[in-house]
Amino acid sequence: MDEIIKAIILGVIQGITEFLPISSTAHLVITPWIFGWSGELNSLSFDIAVHLGTLISLIYCFWKDWIEILFKDTRMLGFLIIGTIPAGIAGVAFHDLIETSLRNPLVIVFTLVAVGFLMLYAEKIGKRQRSFVTLFDAIVIGLAQAIALIPGVSRSGITITAGLLRDLTRDYAAKFSFLLSTPAIAGAAFLDFHKSLKLNYSHDYSLFIVGIISAAITGIIAIKFLLSFLRKYPLNLFIYYRWILAGVIFLLYFLRS
Repeated sequence: MDEIIKAIILGVIQGITEFLPISSTAHLVITPWIFGWSGELNSLSFDIAVHLGTLISLIYCFWKDWIEILFKDTRMLGFLIIGTIPAGIAGVAFHDLIETSLRNPLVIVFTLVAVGFLMLYAEKIGKRQRSFVTLFDAIVIGLAQAIALIPGVSRSGITITAGLLRDLTRDYAAKFSFLLSTPAIAGAAFLDFHKSLKLNYSHDYSLFIVGIISAAITGIIAIKFLLSFLRKYPLNLFIYYRWILAGVIFLLYFLRS
């Protein structure tokens, strides 16, 4: 298969799964593993591209909110800064472990299933009464975002779940999750870019651009879809999908080993 087509496919997967609570890392690790793809598409360069694409999605969907936050709503800005700290510390401290040992199909199977049960639990006990966050909410959701660095967890899945456990409404929990993910994704792109400079890494710019565009467009669609979906429906659809995906990965792992 042509590398450009592969880049489009992976960019689309990243754009959709970064924002739906089904784990982008799980899909981006498993897809090349299933089809035997390697080379530039599994490189640091392509990671930077898809991170930039999803960052563009967030900025496009929430630029008005960010203007409000940066220039008027200092309280929310403070909450987002506080909520970003745990993931920032964990990302720097455990980056190599996360990118090597934890990118294992069986680890992903476990986290897909376990977080699915946590999401189901949050749906059952969450009161969904509030459309605002407190300092403690920001801390709890920020700690959840740090856990999302483990492949298979899902940043949106675990942070929305944390929001539900704190009695936020589904759509507001998702919105705060997306706002909180913006600096985290920007930071991840910056760290990967800095690492690529240190390694004197060469880029295939055609794949780089395709990855950015495909991730950005599908990311925008995924954000708008999820916010609309959660105004009416629970997380159950995504929970069942996670469990089915885990079963497929588990079966393939033993068939190929």
